[in-house]
Amino acid sequence: MDYILLIIGLALITFCADLLTRGCVGMAARFRVPEFIIGLTVMAVGTSMPELTVSMMSALKGSSSMAIGNVTGSNIFNTLVILGICAMIKPVIISKENVRRDIPICIGVSLLLWIATADRLFGISDVDTINRVEGIILLMLYVATIIYSIRSSKGAEDKGTSEPQMGWVKIFGFIIIGLAGLIFGGNLCLDSATAIARAWGVSESIIAITIVAAGTSLPELASSLSAIISKKPSLALGNILGSNIANILLILGASASIKPLTMGDITQLDLGMVVGSAILLMLSALVMGKRRITRFEGVLFFAAYVAYVVVLMK
Repeated sequence: MDYILLIIGLALITFCADLLTRGCVGMAARFRVPEFIIGLTVMAVGTSMPELTVSMMSALKGSSSMAIGNVTGSNIFNTLVILGICAMIKPVIISKENVRRDIPICIGVSLLLWIATADRLFGISDVDTINRVEGIILLMLYVATIIYSIRSSKGAEDKGTSEPQMGWVKIFGFIIIGLAGLIFGGNLCLDSATAIARAWGVSESIIAITIVAAGTSLPELASSLSAIISKKPSLALGNILGSNIANILLILGASASIKPLTMGDITQLDLGMVVGSAILLMLSALVMGKRRITRFEGVLFFAAYVAYVVVLMK
């Protein structure tokens, strides 16, 4: 039954991802704002709802390592797997604004996560935690980041979209149904995949970083692939960067504000992969691909994730 539910969940999020993408593109046309900003905000927060649900429930139930593992694993999966697959289908163009503003923010936020959880390294405490004060600071930084991104996007080259305008009822209908279906389908996949993993005897920490993280990232995967197929690469990139930022600042911020989070079995390797994957994206933009993620680089991204999982399993 778990395998059947997994297939149903995958089918549901694939269908609803297309609805969400069409709704977001319609909203971009209506408001005449860059598609990237819609991906960074509406689409990113919407597709991060499974992570938010899992992390907050984990925090309330005292499973802090599940909450942090879910976020760290999701960010690694988003960058290396989702962007890797998207690039293998079609090279992902990275704009000057992405290099100047968005990717550095993602790197900075990733470093902030490492600093916030390095209490023992800095001699602050005997246990690595994200306390309530740090959680509130993360939430405030998320609001500031979104405001800055929207304001700094004014006058950008990608000024809105040329798509024919869609009716408001249709726009909100697509977005609401798409988000609801993604969340339900993501949870369905998550529950069934977790049950399958436990039946295989995989540990809880590895489940959090791999199976749970991949499961909660399925909406990002489906919506980003839909955006790439629809020839909206900026929407896909905005979705991934926005989700990574939201995962750390919004989701961990909200979870830690409710109840302080402890690292548990999450290691420096895991946090290093979060920072490293963001830096790899910047290197791809500046050095290897001339402001684009090529198909070859997409393969390298995916291979890096596989190597990481192999190390975890040892």
